[in-house]
Amino acid sequence: MGLQRAVPFYFEVLRSLAAGDKNQKSQECYRMTRMNGGQALVRSLAAEGLRVVFGVPGAGQYEAIDALFTTPSIRYISVRHEQAASYMADGYARACGGVAAALVVEGPGLFNAMSGIATAYATSSPILVVTGDHHHRKKGLELDETAWLGPLTKWVARVERPAEIPEAVREAFGQLRSGRPRPVAIEVPPSVFAASEEVGPAQQPAAGPAPADGDERAIQRAVELLTGAQRPVIWAGGGVMRAKAATLVAELADYLQIPVVTTKQGKGSISERHPLSLGMAEMNYRPLRDWLAARDLILVVGSSRVAGGIGQQIIKIDVDGNELAQGENVLPVQGDAGSVLKALNRAVAAATSARTETADAVQAEVASLNAARFDPSVQLQPQWDLMEAVHAALPEDGIVVQGMNQMGYYSRNYFRAGAPHTYLTSSSHGTLGCAYPVALGAKVAYPQRAVVSLSGDGGFLYNAQEIATAVQHGINAVAIVFNDNAYGNVLRAQMEEFDGHVLGTQLHNPDFVALAQSFGARGVLAEDAAALESALREALDEDGDKPTLIEVPLGILDREF
Repeated sequence: MGLQRAVPFYFEVLRSLAAGDKNQKSQECYRMTRMNGGQALVRSLAAEGLRVVFGVPGAGQYEAIDALFTTPSIRYISVRHEQAASYMADGYARACGGVAAALVVEGPGLFNAMSGIATAYATSSPILVVTGDHHHRKKGLELDETAWLGPLTKWVARVERPAEIPEAVREAFGQLRSGRPRPVAIEVPPSVFAASEEVGPAQQPAAGPAPADGDERAIQRAVELLTGAQRPVIWAGGGVMRAKAATLVAELADYLQIPVVTTKQGKGSISERHPLSLGMAEMNYRPLRDWLAARDLILVVGSSRVAGGIGQQIIKIDVDGNELAQGENVLPVQGDAGSVLKALNRAVAAATSARTETADAVQAEVASLNAARFDPSVQLQPQWDLMEAVHAALPEDGIVVQGMNQMGYYSRNYFRAGAPHTYLTSSSHGTLGCAYPVALGAKVAYPQRAVVSLSGDGGFLYNAQEIATAVQHGINAVAIVFNDNAYGNVLRAQMEEFDGHVLGTQLHNPDFVALAQSFGARGVLAEDAAALESALREALDEDGDKPTLIEVPLGILDREF
């Protein structure tokens, strides 16, 4: 097997039998069964608790598809393009924190899925990719899929026999459940899927190591710095939600009356309606940038990036040691954000009393900054009214997926995320076209919750075919398509920065309403904010009926940042 460190589970079987284990359940666990590679894969995935596989069925994986047919605990969703398979797996994983799988054929199928795998890598999303290998070998070309997957995954392995599959799956889930979550991949050649042999059943699901608690001395030093700071701020990133630590961030903020800013991927780490929330750390908004520069300490939790002033003390908590910068004014604390914050909060409570006496002054300062930043009378139009329409129609636990378009960018600052995992982005990857399939994946994770994607006309057409997937599988997410008949951000740049040299940015589009209806979805035209709110409310009220596309016509929009 491609995993050199993997120990064949047969030795565990022999040791158990030699010990005279009479437990009937254990004997059942160790029974060998003849099966093909597809059956071995699906049985192992089911044993790990996997609930959904996205993919396009194709040659080289027939046995796996057949095994899924006979495994009701795993839902198989056939999509219309492999990039949607990886995007939907990513959306599912980030919405609920569980693992989803993408099953794609080798060669073009895998390469089609690469943009979604790369996006999942950027967003630290735990997805499993299962594919074949060496698609080009029969044509005399040695293009090894493992080499392509390596930079975009946390771990990759190749199996040579059906009997090796259970151990590979166990290791894959161990990787997915430990440390920083990122995609993992298993290559199963078509010949291995088809071959049959005696295969030991999947063993106990891989639990992964216990979360790292962080160095006690570093945590104690962090307590000293936090309690001694006069003007601290918490900088919360996406790692807060991956560690299920949002409640702990709010507890610390409330106890010491520390204001909180987030990254765009960290939106929802604390409700943006919380009296200590300053929303996303928009460094192009000068009053907030100046305020951050005046802080004497920044506690960074689960974020690779932080910005502030010169000489500030920084405490950086991250499970990924590669993200822990060193420096004279940096205290690194490596560990799971949840475990570290639990220890930190306990130590802070033991060291000092709650700072209720500063609450009024600190919260008044936050309220003043927010009042100026979010004053409706100074906002861009129609962007502000359109975003307020989304707010008015969306429930508190509704999920918004930000696309790479003008309204998507605007939402980073002006959509007020109320809870963890309710605002999904493509993070540093900036993936145009992923918003709708990511939203479909999130809706599969939470079919009873409202899920809305914010797409532009250009980006939406990257995956418009997935309306068919949504209709066929009853995935009733709502796609809002802001249509300016252009790649709007690039068009504006051409006009403003390149003397109006417009090339390639003006688009000929379909009738989006009719397009949705042709797939069997609901299509609605909303020409202003009031109509958008009404259409969105109706779509969400009738959830369970059919997917909805709401087209919002726009002209060229001004930008703030």
